[in-house]
Amino acid sequence: MNAPKIEHLAHHTPMMQQYLTIKAEHPDQLVFYRMGDFYELFYDDAMKAARLLDITLTQRGQSAGKPIPMAGIPHHSAEGYLAKLIKLGESVAICEQVGDVNTKGPVERKVVRVLTPGTLTEDSLLEARQDNLLVAWTQSAQKIGISWLDVASGRFEVTEFDQLDAALNELHRLNPAELILAESCDHPDPTSKVRTQRLPDWLSQDTAAKRVLLDHFKTRDLSPFGCEQAPVKTTAAAALLYYAQAMLQQPLHQVTSLQSYHTDDYLILDAITRRNLELDTHQQGFQHHTLFHLLDHCQTPMGSRLLRRWLRQPLRRREQILQRLSVVDCLVMNQQHSQLQAHLKPIGDLERILSRVALSSARPRDLSQLGRSLTALPGLLDWATQWEEVHWLSSQINSFETLADELARAIVEQPPLLLREGGVFKTGYDPELDQLLALKTQAGDYLTDLEKRERERTGLASLKIGFNRVQGYYIELSKQYSDQVPLDYTRRQTLKNAERYITAELKNFETQILSADDKAQAREQALYEQLLTKIQAQLIPLQQTVHALAALDVLANFATQALARNYARPTFQDQPGLLIEQGRHPTVEALSHDPFISNDAEFDDRRRLHIITGPNMGGKSTYMRQTAIITIMAHMGCFVPAKQACFGPIDRIFTRIGASDDLTSGRSTFMVEMTETAHILRHASAESLILMDEVGRGTSTFDGLALAWAIGDYLATQVKGFCLFATHYFELTNLAEQFDNTVNMHLTAIEHQDSIVFLHQVKPGPASQSYGLQVAALAGVPSAVITQAKMRLNELEQRDMSALKPSANLAPTTSAQPQAGLVAQTNEQQVQFDLFNNPEPDPIIQAITDLDPDQLTPKQALELLYQWQSQLNKH
Repeated sequence: MNAPKIEHLAHHTPMMQQYLTIKAEHPDQLVFYRMGDFYELFYDDAMKAARLLDITLTQRGQSAGKPIPMAGIPHHSAEGYLAKLIKLGESVAICEQVGDVNTKGPVERKVVRVLTPGTLTEDSLLEARQDNLLVAWTQSAQKIGISWLDVASGRFEVTEFDQLDAALNELHRLNPAELILAESCDHPDPTSKVRTQRLPDWLSQDTAAKRVLLDHFKTRDLSPFGCEQAPVKTTAAAALLYYAQAMLQQPLHQVTSLQSYHTDDYLILDAITRRNLELDTHQQGFQHHTLFHLLDHCQTPMGSRLLRRWLRQPLRRREQILQRLSVVDCLVMNQQHSQLQAHLKPIGDLERILSRVALSSARPRDLSQLGRSLTALPGLLDWATQWEEVHWLSSQINSFETLADELARAIVEQPPLLLREGGVFKTGYDPELDQLLALKTQAGDYLTDLEKRERERTGLASLKIGFNRVQGYYIELSKQYSDQVPLDYTRRQTLKNAERYITAELKNFETQILSADDKAQAREQALYEQLLTKIQAQLIPLQQTVHALAALDVLANFATQALARNYARPTFQDQPGLLIEQGRHPTVEALSHDPFISNDAEFDDRRRLHIITGPNMGGKSTYMRQTAIITIMAHMGCFVPAKQACFGPIDRIFTRIGASDDLTSGRSTFMVEMTETAHILRHASAESLILMDEVGRGTSTFDGLALAWAIGDYLATQVKGFCLFATHYFELTNLAEQFDNTVNMHLTAIEHQDSIVFLHQVKPGPASQSYGLQVAALAGVPSAVITQAKMRLNELEQRDMSALKPSANLAPTTSAQPQAGLVAQTNEQQVQFDLFNNPEPDPIIQAITDLDPDQLTPKQALELLYQWQSQLNKH
């Protein structure tokens, strides 16, 4: 049921007219319409909310002769319902009563806030240890601009790209809660389920976009932000700012700067790599198996969020990496990690608290937490000044002692959740408020004293003072004493057996006491706003301090993990290569009950392509993943699970590990595998770390072998990156003989009776066998199947399998570029062999075999040769 159009509202009540006018301004949002103690929803909003929130659908009045659907929720418990709606991707317009409830007609109402997935600031609606990003995408003929804004923290950044795939990779890395696009812009990822909001095309005009940014930052140009000559960056950033301000219905004072960045400054990890390495998400949903979960023992939520960002965006700039490592090293060598974490423990989520302060939406408990946090800063600074390695961070931290003292004097230890509940300020902070509150708390004593004085003055022992909501305060006397009532008593009410009076003193007290609540609430509101203004005046240095505290939190956490898990400091060199000695997979090691078998990894100009063979379950995938994870940890500025590790320049990490059907796109497992492989071959460089696991297994044996060979050839001769290439095609081990930058490695295992023991050790050279039947037996395949498989295996091993050996034709020439389809041919005439049946003998070969040359004349022999040649040419 749709709401009626505005022009057809004359027959509706004034209140419903007001609602429908507001709803017309917010057609895409659920309107929470405040009515007393409830938020009400009507028409389609009510039906949707009832379905999504499992609340009762009722009705109110009629529209066009039909009942108006209505659903409501108590305003004091709205946050839980809002959280559920936002999680479901809905947006909500909060419409509050802003006028005097005692006026005639409907109370004035207005939308004071629109909650959308990307513009949240409320703690109850946000994940504490995860960023909540609003992202804008803009596009011109040559460039793509991406900007992101974390409204809850005020961080605001922008970048641009020349290539679509690089921009898409950055969009996936950011993992937006909400995406902003211009009306005319095509969606960059039509398969995405992220909520998308369209903005008018005029925001894509450079002049209009500049004006939005200049008005916000109060600057003359955009050169301080790196956007002056970058229209796509300007329009992307302006779109975010415009949209967020519209949703919050106010300027974003917490957004104090705009930072331009370049993805080339970071180690690039595409979405496939982050998924395959299980950095912060797990493919089966076991989040405690991720690297983030293992590493995250930060003391503050803002530290945890920064750790996640570092994990998704490792550094390439050597000086920044070394700067972080020097702090971790200092904490480890001097056993200072626990002291630093003790200083950080009282500090709350200041990043988000300061944003709510800037928006004037901070609650009393926010200010209480801010005060406690600031109180901890002098002790932290005293500790930090002892260590030169920490100076680059401690120099950004102020103590804010005056502000901390103000908050300590002002806010009670356990403030109420909301300001309107009262009791936020300590006694002694404000004399005027103390006086108003004293009227309330001392009212009983005052009335007792007044009653005693009036009895003594009048001589009437039965005189008593009372109160009711209708008459207010009064002095009550029995009618038998009516002739003894003092002249200054004024009759207020006559009862059957008593009279009630008022005096000037009691009337004055009544006026004061009845207005004390309102005056106290107004005074608290004024004091609270003054306190927010004082904090807002120091917002920029406070934000700078918070960023430094978050970094210290992450680095202290790194030091704790290094000591607890025996991690080592990585080193770096200018020469190409990578060396990991006794490396370990951090999450597998932490989750395993058995000792982890460490392994080395070494890359240089003579060891760029590693062909890795060995049994399934032998540890190939773990070994490959740990090499990449150790590389990522080192570039985060973290110690690594190894005896030692040294890295030359690395620009990005690729992985091609595992695959499944992409049913939504109609792509088979093999198609997914080839798409990912094509991406790697087209974008990897000589400084890339590449993990290739079982390439070619998704198709027939010879197609797969031919592709795997061609891909290995291309990696060795064209890409020349640092590649771990795991395969069950033993024929690929011949690549090591063909190329001087290729080596064979294998994972070891030994047979024990009819079983197999995996040693998980990486050794030079190719594997001797695959142990496939033994692994099948371990997996529980019935023994009858295993027995039959052994018989077939023996038959195959006794055959002449020369056709399976790669020839020169199998390896493509190094000058040939792989096509998009990655097609490789083994011969001009392709033959598919049946591994379980002897091939039919070739008729020409059979004829030669049956021929007796001694019985042929020269003419007959020549005729046979022409005949056979003709048959071959026909093929």
